[in-house]
Amino acid sequence: MANKKNVTVRMKADYEYEAVNAQGNAVQMDMYDADQKQAQSPMDLLLSALGGCASVDAVQMMKKKRKTVTDYYVEVEGIRNEGVPEFFTDITMKFVLVSPDAKEEEFEKVVALAVDKYCSVASSLKSQISYTSEVKQPG
Repeated sequence: MANKKNVTVRMKADYEYEAVNAQGNAVQMDMYDADQKQAQSPMDLLLSALGGCASVDAVQMMKKKRKTVTDYYVEVEGIRNEGVPEFFTDITMKFVLVSPDAKEEEFEKVVALAVDKYCSVASSLKSQISYTSEVKQPG
């Protein structure tokens, strides 16, 4: 049987929406211009979901390798189609791990596994997704 996920998206105002999952967790969205923006747009949330999905696996795999994770972040950038619809044609992800004992090569392999094999969000997109990884020493 399929593993279903459900959310309900409800309009709060003309350009404001709230998405609530089956457990009652809510995410605010708006489609205002940058100077009026108070929440992420649906396209921002897609990039956030991709970054979050790949991050969980990347960090957990490094911890399973008994590497110290002092800090971690991923910068996700999407290039949108100029026509309608304005879907992402390309997405670039830069994974940065701050660790005193991690090696570039092992983190690079972990990132590739996280994005290409384990991330359900990445597997759900049509976009060409590229990524880089970097290990920084703390301090």
